[in-house]
Amino acid sequence: MKLVFSIVIIFMFLIGNAQEKSQLIVDFELVKYKSGKLYVAVYNTEESFLKEAMTGIIVEINNGKATATFDNLKYGTYAVSSFYDKNDNGKLDTDFLGIPKEPTAMSNNAKGSFGPPKFKDAKFIFSSNKNTIKINF
Repeated sequence: MKLVFSIVIIFMFLIGNAQEKSQLIVDFELVKYKSGKLYVAVYNTEESFLKEAMTGIIVEINNGKATATFDNLKYGTYAVSSFYDKNDNGKLDTDFLGIPKEPTAMSNNAKGSFGPPKFKDAKFIFSSNKNTIKINF
């Protein structure tokens, strides 16, 4: 009886965890940029937004399109930032004021006003109903 109970508990735990995590797909349209690298970061708090990414990847641009896929992401509130590395030096180049010299884009296509975009403008709810977002450059 204890064995059956243990198996049921383990099965419920595995099902519960499988339902809480999924794959986030971020599709990019880069009309002006046909090839190169796109740096993509995911943030899960307002405090960490544009400072310390929860996770991030580099994806290749092919024919003006790119897709970033993040596996095993828990459902919740997130924001995505990205930049096109025009000169392929592996970093976001900025001017002396800290303003990006290379193209950037955020989830919800959020734009900054007298500074970078805010988390509240870029955030979205990641759930089983919404697991793909689109970002345009």
